[in-house]
Amino acid sequence: MDGDGGFDARLAEIEARYMHVQDEMSSPGVASDPDKLRELGRLFSALREIVEPYHEYVRATHEAESAHELAQNESDAEMVAYLKEEAAAAEAKVAGLRAKLELLLVPKDPDDGKDVLLEVRAGTGGREAALWAGELFEMYRRYAERRKWRTDVLSSSPSEQGGFKEVVLEVRGGDAYSRLKRESGVHRVQRVPVTESSGRIHTSTATIAVMPEAEEVEVEIRPEDIDLQVYRSQGPGGQGVNTTDSAVRITHVPSGIVVAMQDERSQLKNRDKAMRVLRARLYEHERLRQRSEESAARRAQIGGGERAEKIRTYNFPENRLTDHRVKLTQHRLDSILQGDLDEFTAALTADAQRRALEED
Repeated sequence: MDGDGGFDARLAEIEARYMHVQDEMSSPGVASDPDKLRELGRLFSALREIVEPYHEYVRATHEAESAHELAQNESDAEMVAYLKEEAAAAEAKVAGLRAKLELLLVPKDPDDGKDVLLEVRAGTGGREAALWAGELFEMYRRYAERRKWRTDVLSSSPSEQGGFKEVVLEVRGGDAYSRLKRESGVHRVQRVPVTESSGRIHTSTATIAVMPEAEEVEVEIRPEDIDLQVYRSQGPGGQGVNTTDSAVRITHVPSGIVVAMQDERSQLKNRDKAMRVLRARLYEHERLRQRSEESAARRAQIGGGERAEKIRTYNFPENRLTDHRVKLTQHRLDSILQGDLDEFTAALTADAQRRALEED
């Protein structure tokens, strides 16, 4: 964060904008325009989140300065001690409010309020990887339940021996993306498979990709860029599960992105779901492209599922989960797999905020 001069100047600028918006909201022209009033109301609320603690910060700063000044001019020892205590309490309040304001000044991700498409793909490890993908899917579904988010399986490709080759879960909730976006990456599991007679620990992986759901106005998909194919739905092992050509495969020719959907019996519903997934993938593709231009050191969100590309390790024999990015380890893997993820999402958010402040 920049020095006090820049910090105070930014806050004063935000306060001035807050007062301007307040005046604009009360003007006759805006009062008769519901859309404009709603837009200004959202901006006013966002600015107020910063301005109110800023006013507290200014008051506490003046209180600390006043107490120090009075203590310097006071001859009574008991009163001097009292005033110094008052100054120390005010300074502690100033420090807390400054820390809060520094976080509020970190630019917000415009996608934080969006719904989420969470993809789970089996990586290295064959049957075990598919089973592990299924368990991760259940972990995130339970986490969503704990937070009162709504979920819907958009598409799934079950493995013949259990679990999933790939599954896409839609998560709808006010802060879903802001809490889940740092779950993207390779999740490694270490355990003894049920088929392993010698008791040897195996390592396998699954890849998580978290994408904000994109609206049609945010991603333009031209009809001529789409190759649409329809076919008969297939179940595990290749058996037909539908007598009509209801399954859909959409290829976005310019990017090469392919989305297949067969979960619904209606071709129209499968096409609608496939387009939603395609929009989200294209939106994320563009976000990553922009990020790569901003920083050559950017790491792609989705790894190849290789064992070395890991963000977390889930060790069953030790009942342990380690997040390698924030060096956080917990020996309660059983409860975490039931959806108790808040400690990890909070640690990752705090780490991201700290790094943003250091870069500012």
